[in-house]
Amino acid sequence: MSSRWHSGARRARLVLAGADGGVVGVGPPTWQDWAEEVRRIRRRWRPEWWSLVAGLALSVLGASVLPVVAGAIGVPLLGRVRLAGTRRRARERRGDAVIALCAALAGEVRAGRQPGEALLVAARDSGGLGGAQAGVLAAARFGGDVPGALAAAARRPGAEGLLGLAACWRVAVDQGAGLADGLDRLEGALRAERDQRADLRAQLAGPRSTAVMLAGLPVLGLLLGAALGADPLHVLLHTGAGLGCLAAGAVLEGAGLWWALRVVKGAEAA
Repeated sequence: MSSRWHSGARRARLVLAGADGGVVGVGPPTWQDWAEEVRRIRRRWRPEWWSLVAGLALSVLGASVLPVVAGAIGVPLLGRVRLAGTRRRARERRGDAVIALCAALAGEVRAGRQPGEALLVAARDSGGLGGAQAGVLAAARFGGDVPGALAAAARRPGAEGLLGLAACWRVAVDQGAGLADGLDRLEGALRAERDQRADLRAQLAGPRSTAVMLAGLPVLGLLLGAALGADPLHVLLHTGAGLGCLAAGAVLEGAGLWWALRVVKGAEAA
């Protein structure tokens, strides 16, 4: 019994002992601990679920289930927005990789490599072929239809520049034209198109910010009303006139956001 007690006491001292032999004190969590916890929650929670959290908070404050319903409706809508942003960023990364592939391939051809060997090296260095790399490189290595494989790989969003690479390859192989010169022109055209899209996105940043600001004005109105002691949540959620105003405001807000986003998307498409 005595040996067990001494063994347990020894383990406790080892657990509590610091690197310098002192005892490690357990204090309250620091700001770093809180920040790490917030980052961990953000990694586990998708942004659209905060709509439901906000709805729950407003439901508790306003003693009504309507905010919870609105928050639940906002989850799939915000999820679509998040997925659209993810797809857009993936498309831009894929386009940049295609531009890097054209530049690397032109450099390898000028260095004296054969087109098939140059494509193997350039694709490995740039990653411009993405998931279609195995098929394209197999066609290049074993004398297959490289332009056809490139055209198939160009079906992915953002990889449309591979159609130009396929055309350059076909002209160079079939007619003996200079592959490097064609790749240089293709790279310049793709870079100019990318810069044009970036410039258009910068010009549309103002309308987007205006739409976001207009979408946040109702929240600001609620905060001002609460600061003045008017209890706007009770009026909106528990009176007939307030419910009518809430419904009309939601319809007008949704229509305004839809119209603003439609104008922005139309400008981007044009």
